Amino acid sequence: MAQKIKIAVLGLGRIGMPQADTEITHYEDLFEIVAACDLIEDRRIKAHERHGCPVYEDYSEMLKQDGIEMVYIATRSCDHYKHAMMALEAGKHVVLEKPVTISYEQAIDLFAHANKEGTPRLYVHQQRRWEGGFNKVKEVVESGILGNVYEINIEQNGYQNRDDWQTLSEFGGGQLLNWGPHIIDHSLQLLGTPTADIQSYLHCIAAGGDCEDHLSIRFIGNNNRVVNMSISGAKILKGGRSFEVFGSRGAMTCNGGTYKLVYINPEQEWQTVVSSPETPGAAFGASGTYESAFKPDWIEEEGAIAPCPLHPYWKELYEDLREGKPFRVTDNDVLAIMRTISIVKAQNPHIMRFD
Repeated sequence: MAQKIKIAVLGLGRIGMPQADTEITHYEDLFEIVAACDLIEDRRIKAHERHGCPVYEDYSEMLKQDGIEMVYIATRSCDHYKHAMMALEAGKHVVLEKPVTISYEQAIDLFAHANKEGTPRLYVHQQRRWEGGFNKVKEVVESGILGNVYEINIEQNGYQNRDDWQTLSEFGGGQLLNWGPHIIDHSLQLLGTPTADIQSYLHCIAAGGDCEDHLSIRFIGNNNRVVNMSISGAKILKGGRSFEVFGSRGAMTCNGGTYKLVYINPEQEWQTVVSSPETPGAAFGASGTYESAFKPDWIEEEGAIAPCPLHPYWKELYEDLREGKPFRVTDNDVLAIMRTISIVKAQNPHIMRFD
């Protein structure tokens, strides 16, 4: 019989409550919610009714409860560092919502207190690493079927006139810290090599507050691969997540739950194209055009991507903590995300605003 992880939940808002009610309890044989904390009474009442656990208004009081092994923290981004440090110092393992903190320096300090012998474990909720579309793209890129992949484009778009705390910099708002940790993570994973250069811009277009709701980052890898990523809350015609992959032997698109591949038949004998300095004649290149006479044998493939629920994150977390199986999101992965965010912020000291 599995030894359940006794978990407490801090923050019962639009992220914490759904995680407690569906994702964590999906593995009720692996986790048991034993406490919950929120400043809002109605949320506390609902958590008690749903999980039958003690509820608290004061976080420090909850940490004193016997039997808590892990704290899942889903508070405002600006409070992540403080709340995670309190749990770590109390000897509790931590699952921390993204962004891990609001600065690279805070992230480094937080990991200095965790994931070492004699210290608690710190996990960051980068659950988008489990998404079906991303994993299909990664599988194709790594298969080599597209040849040398030289460019990848990733977009996460929608249109929102946001006016909540995530539009205010004092709370760690902006798309760079909201969707950014997920799409930056996808970009770095697909880049496949350390970053040689980063170029970026931040715009505020449709949202209130003083943060960006539209951004673009270009990663150039040491392998000369380019990954262009953009996140927008100001695009009305192009919503959702999309990937485009371009390689020397083919290309791929992935949009929503479908993908399309076009690639050169691997069994075709390849002929290297050799250019000629001569003036084109009627039979130039033996094709009568500016193209080589060699014609690639293209193969087309398309299909659906099986929906991939995000709750396997929690199962793999359990296997890491209880069974020692390596967790797929490492400390270095999270720090690379925060380092990127730090660089982009330094490149854009002023948000460009369009009224």
